[in-house]
Amino acid sequence: MGKGGSLSEGVIKKILLSYTYVAIWIFLSFTVIVYNKYILDKKMYNWPFPISLTMIHMSFCAALAFLLVRVFKLVEPITMSRDVYLSSVVPIGALYSLSLWLSNSAYIYLSVSFIQMLKALMPVAVYSIGVSFKKETFKTDTMVNMLSISLGVAVAAYGESRFDTWGVILQLGAVVFEATRLVLIQILLTSKGITLNPITSLYYVAPCCLAFLLVPWIYVEYPTLRDTSSFHLDYVIFGTNSLCAFALNLAVFLLVGKTSALTMNVAGVVKDWLLIAFSWSVIKDTVTPINLVGYGLAFLGVAYYNHSKLQALKAKEAQKKVPNADEEANNRLLEAESDGREEK
Repeated sequence: MGKGGSLSEGVIKKILLSYTYVAIWIFLSFTVIVYNKYILDKKMYNWPFPISLTMIHMSFCAALAFLLVRVFKLVEPITMSRDVYLSSVVPIGALYSLSLWLSNSAYIYLSVSFIQMLKALMPVAVYSIGVSFKKETFKTDTMVNMLSISLGVAVAAYGESRFDTWGVILQLGAVVFEATRLVLIQILLTSKGITLNPITSLYYVAPCCLAFLLVPWIYVEYPTLRDTSSFHLDYVIFGTNSLCAFALNLAVFLLVGKTSALTMNVAGVVKDWLLIAFSWSVIKDTVTPINLVGYGLAFLGVAYYNHSKLQALKAKEAQKKVPNADEEANNRLLEAESDGREEK
């Protein structure tokens, strides 16, 4: 098979792997969201302790990662100095813990469907923060698109039958922290040449999350849990929930590391539509026509933004290929001239 055929096979393999990463992430994210809603919602399992739930997840993830890296030695740890750890891993861990805490808290106050509609603001947050960190270029047409997404979310919020101000604040805070984390992963890790596989990512990040969550847990949830003597930890429920969370963490780092934050945003849109349908049909959350109109408008804005980013990436790749093509043509010309001189 020729060189072109090999290239085509490589491209197809890359596309298939990307779709596999996306499908795995969507499935696990869907499962964890519904499972967390079940545990935290007062009308379901009725265990409204989001910090505790997040800490259980992080403890489970940290323990498994430690066993795989240090005990069974299935994964080699990377060499990382204290300065690099403090400047790169700790900020990402802090943002991750805040994002998980606030997003889990929102499930106590808001429906699954409405939370997914609010998450449509993620590209707005990622772009705005990217501009702030000079990782994105400010463009008027892009900002207009961001405003259209925000308008769509505002319309969806206007039509929400179970609107709760505190729940909305929690979810919007989670979006901001998560968007900042996604941008910083690219900046802090890439700039220092750090490559973390899914296991080592959890090995370094999960303990940070646990440490950051410990302080608010002591003051916010521990007193209530201490006084609730009737509570007994259900190892089946929390064990399987933590296992799903561990798998999701692997999928998140795998998706961002092997593709990009943009791919994760695109996959997130598909997952959100599936969750809205599930929330309406199975959980029986109320989804109003105004909800759908608003989210539809936001969806179009997100789709246009992702399309624009894809076109920009293609244009950038095309620019890289032009110098290579010119260099190859020059090399061929030199070879031809050399062959001509030899014939003479």
